Amino acid sequence: MEESSYRRWLNEQTGHRAVVNLKKNGFQAHFAATAEEAADLVLDLTHKCATVGFGGSSTTRRLGLPETLIKAGKTVYDHWNPPPDASDMELRLKQGRSDCFLCSANAIASTGEIVNVDGAGNRTAAMTFGCPQVIIVAGINKVAPDLAGALARIRNIAAPMRAKSLNMDTPCAHDGICTDCQSPQRICRITTIVHRKPMMTDITVIIVNEEMGF
Repeated sequence: MEESSYRRWLNEQTGHRAVVNLKKNGFQAHFAATAEEAADLVLDLTHKCATVGFGGSSTTRRLGLPETLIKAGKTVYDHWNPPPDASDMELRLKQGRSDCFLCSANAIASTGEIVNVDGAGNRTAAMTFGCPQVIIVAGINKVAPDLAGALARIRNIAAPMRAKSLNMDTPCAHDGICTDCQSPQRICRITTIVHRKPMMTDITVIIVNEEMGF
């Protein structure tokens, strides 16, 4: 067995452990061996949805989900690809009232918590209230051993990489180190920890055995 096979095996154990604990906390959860399998699962889960909102997620777009869902006849609200007659704010509000909200997570704790840090808060708001169904797709690289590890992952890995990708003028985008800055362009402004399934929102988490997103 090659070294990559052992890594894949270890990732499988990590992913399945997270799935078990997410289910204990009231979430629906699945482990997908490939990105293609995850995309097929999303299409199956959204087949009854007329409207789908997208958060600012490179993971869901890497799967080609906005285009696929449009071809399937869904109305898609995506502020990364706005129509000329819709404002950014209008799209973000519609995302949070769609039949389904699709996004990723900054970190998933193996103990069953979903952790996110936002700048505007439209994603974290839509994930917890407003849409009857939320689907979170997360690469295995986003799974941390526990809640403390999930928060550390966001601070030390996800946030600096995301700030760099957005060309933000923040300390972490320059040197990769979080200093809890006061920068006007700081993207870490709202932290949410979803400990259990929200009372009025069904959340499905799909963990993919591939590295995806920040």
